Amino acid sequence: MTSATATGITSKPLWPWLKRAATVVFFALVAWLLIGQGRAIDWPEVFATLRAYPTALLLGAVALSALSFCLYSCFDLLGRHYTGHTLRTSTVMLVTFISYVFNLNLGSLVGGVAFRYRLYSRLKLDTPTITRVLTLSMLTNWTGYLLLGGLVFAFATPDLPPGWKMGSGGLQILGVVLLAGSAAYLLLCAVSRQRSFSLRGHVLELPTGRLALLQVAMGAANWLIMSGLMFLLLQHKVAFPTVAGVLLVAAVAGVVAHVPAGLGVLEAVFVALLSHQIPTHQLLAALVAYRIIYYLMPLVIATVAYLVTEVRAKSLAGTAGQTTPP
Repeated sequence: MTSATATGITSKPLWPWLKRAATVVFFALVAWLLIGQGRAIDWPEVFATLRAYPTALLLGAVALSALSFCLYSCFDLLGRHYTGHTLRTSTVMLVTFISYVFNLNLGSLVGGVAFRYRLYSRLKLDTPTITRVLTLSMLTNWTGYLLLGGLVFAFATPDLPPGWKMGSGGLQILGVVLLAGSAAYLLLCAVSRQRSFSLRGHVLELPTGRLALLQVAMGAANWLIMSGLMFLLLQHKVAFPTVAGVLLVAAVAGVVAHVPAGLGVLEAVFVALLSHQIPTHQLLAALVAYRIIYYLMPLVIATVAYLVTEVRAKSLAGTAGQTTPP
């Protein structure tokens, strides 16, 4: 009797191939949509709209962007309280800022995960502590997403384009599900008797009910600020709940597609869901401004900050390696 191993034949799981195929199909659909929309867009109108933005509006958008990054940079301060490590507040916020910016532009594995492990390990945090900080930060972001998404979809349902199969009722059901997920997390943290769980060899402890409540509030507030930034760049021409709902949909689409910076995905979702309410050239102008203010400008700052931390780390390592001559 011969086995698959004996004959040199190994069976591979089907799921990874299905995921790859789905990703290829998704990219093809996005490319098709972008090419189709791109041909119909009056690009001179887009750039004319950008040039026509009032200075005060752009300054307000930059201020909202700075507020969002400042708030997100506090997520890991919750992790410091949760784990009990003693790194300084400014150091923790800088690590979180750099990681978040590279997460936005390069993807979660490179930015949100790899940069945190590298930077925190340089600061002498052990791997279990980094894992717990990272996990809490991710939970803060996505439980806040559940709360805001649930409220928007359930009680301020965005207007969908005519002819869409999912109507207001479907979105409201989705909103209730999201709210239930947020409430379940809060309830679990508040009343669960089992306080620790094992995940891939790492022991994770549930935060207290108060800390979980602060997580959800901070996460939702950050998504709210991001929505406000996009609402401002659209110059109040689309209802705020609609802008928030579309941004939340685009965020999930970008995560599912694994596209660095969500390139093309953000634009495709906004064009698909809002082009019936606002001229496409105005919509794209707002998206271009959003990318410059929320992605590219912070990327320049984060890159400089990261290079400075690398230089300082090498300098300290070199100093530590020197010995005093006899």
